[in-house]
Parts: sequence; C-alpha cells; structure tokens
Amino acid sequence: MRTWQFFLVSLVIALAGFMGARLLQNDYLFFAGYVVLQFIVLATAWNILGGYCGYVNFGSAAFFAMGAYTTVVMTKLPAFANRHFPEEIAALVGIPPIPVLILLGGVIAGLVGLGTGYLTLRLRGVFFAIATLALAVVLQTLIVNWDFVGGSRGAYVIRPATAPLFGINYIEYLFLVMLVLVVVALTTARAIERSRLGYGFATIRDDELAAEASGVPTLKLKLVATTLSGAFMGMAGAPFPYYIGFLEPSSAFGLAYAVNAIAMPMIGGTTSWVGPLLGAVLLGTLQQLATVTISSAVSLLLVGLLLVFFVIIAPNGLLGLWHDYFGRKQKTEDESKTAAVKTS
Repeated sequence: MRTWQFFLVSLVIALAGFMGARLLQNDYLFFAGYVVLQFIVLATAWNILGGYCGYVNFGSAAFFAMGAYTTVVMTKLPAFANRHFPEEIAALVGIPPIPVLILLGGVIAGLVGLGTGYLTLRLRGVFFAIATLALAVVLQTLIVNWDFVGGSRGAYVIRPATAPLFGINYIEYLFLVMLVLVVVALTTARAIERSRLGYGFATIRDDELAAEASGVPTLKLKLVATTLSGAFMGMAGAPFPYYIGFLEPSSAFGLAYAVNAIAMPMIGGTTSWVGPLLGAVLLGTLQQLATVTISSAVSLLLVGLLLVFFVIIAPNGLLGLWHDYFGRKQKTEDESKTAAVKTS
C-alpha cells in the first residue's frame, strides 16, 4: 500500500472511530481516549530517533512541554498586545485555532530538537541520553522562572464550551484533532521506515562507525531524526493546555511523559511503526483503567512492571514475540514439508 493510500485508509478508520465514540455518548471516553492518542503520537515520535536510529532520548517531556507552552504564549499574546500596543495593532493579535497552534508547537519543538541534535549528537550511548535529560532540566528551570507563562505558579487556559465551525463539545474536538495527528504521525513513521531515509537510520542503529566509513551522512540523518522527533512531540503537547485547563511546569514536564514515551515503543517493538502504536494502545488503556479503578499513582508502577517483564521475557517487544512465534511456526512447517519430500 502506498503512503497516500495508507493515509486515506487510516483517516477513514479514524473518522469512523470518532463517530462510533460519539454514538456511545460517554464523555469520559473522550477524556481517556485523548490521553491514549496523545501517547501514540509521543511514542511514535520517540521511536523515530530512539527506535529507527538507536539513540535513546530521555528528554521527551521537554519537547512535549515546548509545544504546550507555545500554546500558553499564544493565548497570552492578545492581552499583552492590549497593554503595550496601540488599539489598532492590538486588534490584529488574536488566539490562533488549535491546528495552527499544533503547527507552531511543532515548529518550535522541531527547532529545539535541531539545535539539541547539533550540540549533542556527537555524543553516543549513555552520554547522549544524559544530555537529553539535562535539556529537560534546563528548559523546566527556564519555564519556572518565566513569569509571562505563569512561572512556577502555572497558567490558566480557558477552554471554549464548543468548537468553532464543528459545533461539538470542545473535548470531542480535541479528541478529533489528536486523532488526525495520530494518522499523520503514523503515516510519516511508516513512510520513513520504507524510504532511503529509513534505511539510513537503520545503518546508524546497526553500526554507526561502519555507516560513516561507507559514506553515509550520519550527522545529517541524525539531525533530521531529532528535528522530526522533537516536532511531533511538540505537536502532541500543543493542545494539552486546552485539555487540562491549567498548565504548570510539574504537569508539562511530568515524569509520565518521559517514561511512557520510552516504555511504549519498547513494549510494542521499536523496529516498526506498528510497535509504538501497539505499546501505546496497550499501556495507555491499562493506565486509564488503573486510574479509574484503583489510583492514578498506580499507572507509573504499572509501566515499570510491564517494562521489566518485556525486557526479560520479550526484549524485542510484542512485534518480536509475533515474529518469533510465526517465524518458528513457518520454519517447522518448512522442515516438515522437506522431510515429507525426502520420505516420498
């Protein structure tokens, strides 16, 4: 299936899922579903760098927060313009719609990813992972001390009751927007996986020194990976202030985003675009069920237990289990056919 066909089919399935969710008339389904969809985008974005290239990124929360605080800045600009600019100029400044905020969040986070990649991608292994963790700490410190976005106190973002043009509940609108973003992220990851860019990423993951010796432009490819990964994480974070209503540094830079962004691809499988999707749906759904039935504090414990289980039992994730089982089954069938031919 070609990329544009995959995109159209995925979009039709997503819209059918949205209409089915509306028929159930359960508001919590949209609240919980938004979180799962958000994690699908985050896991897919992390996998572009961590799975395809083999560079573990511990700074996922930083890029997510960049998208979220881009939205906060844009919502505060009209009031700032009214206080500091003439009325004619201030009238031109308004709050952009969610799709524009998502694009802006993606651009800002992508530029941060590009800069981070340029400064840190000469590091490898654990040193790169520590550098990305340091990035999250530095950005959180900057946000905490930036009064324009609320600093450590946080900032309120007023969520409209209904969505413009669509006339539906705003949470349903956010769910729909995130659903479309999931389709875009999965289509991009699948296209990368099947392109020359994806093959270049695979050479870096398998043996970077050998790739450099063979003439592969590894630094250029890694910069592309960090930019795309950061951009999608920023896009995932851009609608978050409208979803939560009140954004503070501890929620935007939460440990859950950094941990889930790594755990979900590893549980699903990091070598294909399907892996992050499977891991995010499985783990995200379990977390939402645990939050409702037990406690929200159990969700990270659940992530840790599942991650330890899969690292020990299935280090290649669900996809690895699938390939091992059917690969072994196919091998057994081939051996049986060969033995039957020899016997006859």
